[in-house]
Amino acid sequence: MTFSGPRKSVKLSVVAVFAALIALGTFLSIPVPQPLYEITWAPAIYLALAVLSDRWTAFSATAVGGFIGEAMNVAYKGGSPIYPLGMVWARAPEVLIVAWAARKGNKWLAFSMVIATVFETLAFFFPDWLFYTYGLFSYGSSESVGAGLAAALPDLGTMVDVAFIPVAFGIIYAARPAFERLGFRTNLQEPKQA
Repeated sequence: MTFSGPRKSVKLSVVAVFAALIALGTFLSIPVPQPLYEITWAPAIYLALAVLSDRWTAFSATAVGGFIGEAMNVAYKGGSPIYPLGMVWARAPEVLIVAWAARKGNKWLAFSMVIATVFETLAFFFPDWLFYTYGLFSYGSSESVGAGLAAALPDLGTMVDVAFIPVAFGIIYAARPAFERLGFRTNLQEPKQA
């Protein structure tokens, strides 16, 4: 018997529900002092979803949810109109990294979540460095390369998202049976019993 996976309607439903959760997790953020802006709850959700569902379901939910959540942030709290696109650019590819490693076992999975967070951090850092340097997209007036670099350095604080990795593992182990009943196959290794 071959594994066919969940029906398209189930995948679409998972995308809709988790896009809403990711949007809410992005909007209901924890404000932190400057130079950082906020810490969002979304990383635990999309990191777990990358393991629990297939990669394209997780990618779609993360892209849609990140965009909507950050658009709500811009509408209610202010900010550049390119921030929602930045969320898609930085966060959606993270789930592809994690989904690939989910089939390799727990050690690869934890490592991939760290690598995915590094990717997100650099995906925010390098564009912001250019935006500050050349004064693009409401990032102020043109500055020197060094001043643009200094202005973008707070983006490295995005690495704080690694704190959500244990939370993501908790979600994975709690929600795994439900996702398997929906037809998703997770190959995450079970912890060995002593």
